[in-house]
Amino acid sequence: MSTFAESLPLVHPLPPEFSLSHAFTALSSLPGVLWLDSAAQIADDTESVKLGRFSFLTADPIRQLIASVGDNDPWPVLDEWCRELPATCRADLPPFQGGIAGVIGYEAACWLENVPVPTANDLSTPALSVGLYDWTIALDHVENRAWIVCQGLGPQSNQDRLANARDRRDQVLQWLADGCCDAHQPSLSTATIAPAKPIEGFPTQHAGVTSNFPAGAFSDNVGEIVRRIRAGDSFQVNLAQRLVAEADGHPAEIYSRLRQANPAPFGGYFAGETFSVLSSSPEGFLTVRDRKVQTRPIKGTVARTGDIDIDRDLAEQLAASEKDRAENIMIVDLMRNDLSRVCIDESVVVTQLCQIERYQYVQHLVSVIEGELAPNATICDLIRACFPGGSVTGAPKIEAMQTIAELEPNPRGPYCGSLGYISCGGAADFNILIRTIVATAGHLYFPVGGGITARSNALAEEAETWTKARGMLQALRLPKVPSTLP
Repeated sequence: MSTFAESLPLVHPLPPEFSLSHAFTALSSLPGVLWLDSAAQIADDTESVKLGRFSFLTADPIRQLIASVGDNDPWPVLDEWCRELPATCRADLPPFQGGIAGVIGYEAACWLENVPVPTANDLSTPALSVGLYDWTIALDHVENRAWIVCQGLGPQSNQDRLANARDRRDQVLQWLADGCCDAHQPSLSTATIAPAKPIEGFPTQHAGVTSNFPAGAFSDNVGEIVRRIRAGDSFQVNLAQRLVAEADGHPAEIYSRLRQANPAPFGGYFAGETFSVLSSSPEGFLTVRDRKVQTRPIKGTVARTGDIDIDRDLAEQLAASEKDRAENIMIVDLMRNDLSRVCIDESVVVTQLCQIERYQYVQHLVSVIEGELAPNATICDLIRACFPGGSVTGAPKIEAMQTIAELEPNPRGPYCGSLGYISCGGAADFNILIRTIVATAGHLYFPVGGGITARSNALAEEAETWTKARGMLQALRLPKVPSTLP
């Protein structure tokens, strides 16, 4: 029985042996299943600052907002949903306690700015797919405690909401009992997947993997971006190649492999109507707590080799690299400007600049910018002011996005967009969807890219994309990617 008084939100503690990964297996067939998954915590070498303390699992939203490029602008509707969220929350529990959650794809920017979209769209994912979730399972990794939190969203009166919350709690408990206790439940790996349709792509030196660039074209486009930068068109442009492989299992099962192969503090899984997003992202986009905002842009990458001494030398080279530091600082300036559009001016400060953070296969330069939302600004205003994140566009943002649309053959879809939530009570957390697989129509799409500056070397930039692909290819059980250009 719950030790919490029956008030909103309704809180039901789960037993110490509760496993979120087992719960994910039990609930993965529900519509709109969403796992905001801190599969790894990153500890800073000097301050032991930990990220990704909380994970959240939810499903079966009571309302959905889905929009594709060419549809009516969904951002005003999202803003209305944001304003209508109740303030009911508990300060002593993890921050997502029901609310708005889902995927904002990269092309959702087309309603915010006058930027083109590539016409060759063979990835039929919506530009925005979010739901209104009236319950969540919240896990605190530090305290090793978990709760079901129910808001009973829908009715206006607290009495009716509380009745809805009780019903929802009982339903979630039944789902968990049915899924976790059924010894005859089929494995996700045996679930039926859609047959892969033929797709145009160019072979790579990795069996079963195609690229949307023919051999040499990515490097040629890096050279073209360098030429434009030197001509004064922009300072930095993020360029990505899209890799594709056939799916070899249910997306939820593939995600379970991904989180083991490439754990990340901002990972997650989201099941849309015709697609799934599987992310092992190391990058936080926007975090809001008590109207305090934080963004953590990543720019600058070197590999991890497994050799401590070599990795340390590579990290020192990265920290000293003029090219990588300049790349990072450009995005810091861009994000400062974006935050200043909706934050109190004097509150916007850089609290970490170009610090090394280590992940499973790579090491990154990471900076942190913080601010405080202006009194009249909503979280939706904040997202619109900053989306897409500058680390995946370049600078100036609009010029960089125009170059991306011209040089990348296909729309990005969820890649370089964001996965996250806006909670009842005003907390929010969104990642940047890098190191991300999109599963649809029997295929797995996993673009990889990087920031191009005037100092970029074309072959090195292409090699970096394969370094970033290593964890995903490991999860897909495809041939191991060498640390040098294939």
